[in-house]
Amino acid sequence: MSNLLNHARNEFRAAGWMDEKGTYSDEMQQAICEHVLELLRVFSDEGHSGSTAPYAVNLFKHLAMFEPIVPLTGEDWEWVETARGMFQNKRCSHVFKDEDGRAYDIQGKVFYEWAERPLDPDEKGYPGMHRFKSSYTSRDSRVYVTFPYTPTTEYVEVTK
Repeated sequence: MSNLLNHARNEFRAAGWMDEKGTYSDEMQQAICEHVLELLRVFSDEGHSGSTAPYAVNLFKHLAMFEPIVPLTGEDWEWVETARGMFQNKRCSHVFKDEDGRAYDIQGKVFYEWAERPLDPDEKGYPGMHRFKSSYTSRDSRVYVTFPYTPTTEYVEVTK
């Protein structure tokens, strides 16, 4: 078994998803972990070095998340009409174009605020409050773009 698979299993155990015998605590988490282990097996079998591994991982991440690997061009072939006069970019699903030809990214800005909730006494962790970011998009998330365009998201903290 490769060091990469051993590392993954140790991390699954540290996360509480499996015990020291390799028994998973949740059926859905087990399915995800087994899928990830299969991806890691293939990756490990490819024999990547320290220089090719980060490149391959980054390329895979972008493609697996349906993200473009080079800037969008705005050329006609990149668009599909989703409604009369409304076009969606085929390479980046959160980029749209109106009938007037203006393109915009609906995830150009993501708003977030800090929230807290009491920790469940049965939860692992420290007693007290759990602080986390709550994020959302709205019509104000729209950012008009020019081509070539590399999709980017600005995270904007909302304070009360």
